[in-house]
Amino acid sequence: MLNRRLRRGLLASVAGLAVVICGAPAAQAATHTTSANWAGYAATRSGVKFRHVSATWVQPAVACTAGRSTYSSTWVGLGGDSASSTALEQIGTEADCSASGTAHYSTWYELVPEASHSARLVIKAGDQMHASVAVSGHSVTVKLADLTRGTSFTKTLRASVVDTTSAEWIVEAPSLCTSSTTSGCTIGALANFTTTGFSAASATTTAGHTGTISDPAWHATTIDLTSAAGPGRRFADQSSAGAGGAQATTGALDGTGSAFTVAFQPGTAATAAPA
Repeated sequence: MLNRRLRRGLLASVAGLAVVICGAPAAQAATHTTSANWAGYAATRSGVKFRHVSATWVQPAVACTAGRSTYSSTWVGLGGDSASSTALEQIGTEADCSASGTAHYSTWYELVPEASHSARLVIKAGDQMHASVAVSGHSVTVKLADLTRGTSFTKTLRASVVDTTSAEWIVEAPSLCTSSTTSGCTIGALANFTTTGFSAASATTTAGHTGTISDPAWHATTIDLTSAAGPGRRFADQSSAGAGGAQATTGALDGTGSAFTVAFQPGTAATAAPA
């Protein structure tokens, strides 16, 4: 059986938009939305395309209980937010629990719709990680560094299709797939991860403008992972149960607009949601 993780967006139920008004151009207050498998922030704006995204985080630990496999991933990426998206370029880390109650930590990269691949870095909970994705034409460069251990991974690939209409900083309940199509995928039960803090989060547009998540050149959307999420976007038209019933809540951006936390919230559902 092929056990593949497709890290795909699912956004729904957008709340109202507020605008901060002052003398200089100001960032819009983040719109809030929910997802069956994502928690974090996405940056978008009509007519804006991105060429680079990056962030730093401390690798979260997971609390494991024997009897059930659970999963979580932390990543940065470009694309995948739009309902019409056909691609998503991303790199990140994984913190999973086996059915025997053992924690496993790993690294990966993925150019959706292709399968994910190992980034071949040994990591542990508590390691400080830095990740980035850069796209130029159909050339995609993914980088991941373990700043604690002084190790790094870099790979440049050619993607048949790319999406650069959004930038994301995400904690996810990854999907488990038994085939190369979304019909063979389910959202994995979300692992009980320690609160994950992103910092130094930034994105660069194809026009060369670099800014934080709250930069006024684009709009930031806050995403909470919740079992109440409805049917959603291009990469996961999944049911409302999501993530095995567990949830994840995204905190507000700090004063710099480049840092935030994602916190695990326990749930009651016992199985993953069908795709």
